[in-house]
Amino acid sequence: MTINHKTVAKLMKEMGLSCQVRKKKYSAFKAHMAATKAPNILNRDFHAEAPDRKWVTDVTEFNIQGKKIFLSVLLDLFNREVRAYSIDNRPSFKLVQDMMKDALNTFDDCRGLLIHSDQGWQYHHKEYVKLLRNRGFTQSMSRKATCLDNAVIESFFAILKSEFYYLQEFTSVEEFINELNDYIYYYNHIRISERLNGLTPVLFRALHTYSS
Repeated sequence: MTINHKTVAKLMKEMGLSCQVRKKKYSAFKAHMAATKAPNILNRDFHAEAPDRKWVTDVTEFNIQGKKIFLSVLLDLFNREVRAYSIDNRPSFKLVQDMMKDALNTFDDCRGLLIHSDQGWQYHHKEYVKLLRNRGFTQSMSRKATCLDNAVIESFFAILKSEFYYLQEFTSVEEFINELNDYIYYYNHIRISERLNGLTPVLFRALHTYSS
């Protein structure tokens, strides 16, 4: 039987019935994310005058023989070099944590260094936020559902997948990881870029450091 909602309301009033709406459950995690959200300081300014002034980071995934593999990458906007990365079979906080440890093993003075990400939960994690604050980073986040705010690293993932992932068939996760490590070395040390005057990211950085 189909009845107009106004008829239902009238009958409920006549019978003294009322509807109790269940309140939404409070989410401490959502509240924590709101509390740790950083402003979009980068604001699509992807140019950096010198190395280690602006870093961007994100996570992408691959499917290898039915198994998911996740890659967390940190790029320097000065020369688009992969400054650090980590690989795992889960998109856990440890994935991002290991990447940051890798970066800090080779670079110590982070005061004022801008690090930009999307609003993924890993970047709201209290240990991540604490690490950035303790080391002097300035944290920046993309606006919600606005991938263009982190376009450079999205472009890197597109290059990685078109030049490496989509062109090969991997027989195992181990083979994929080994080949991925080789590709990132190739990207940093061998692959030349027109925007870097025909140099590789590592050589472009080295020449800047030498001339400075």
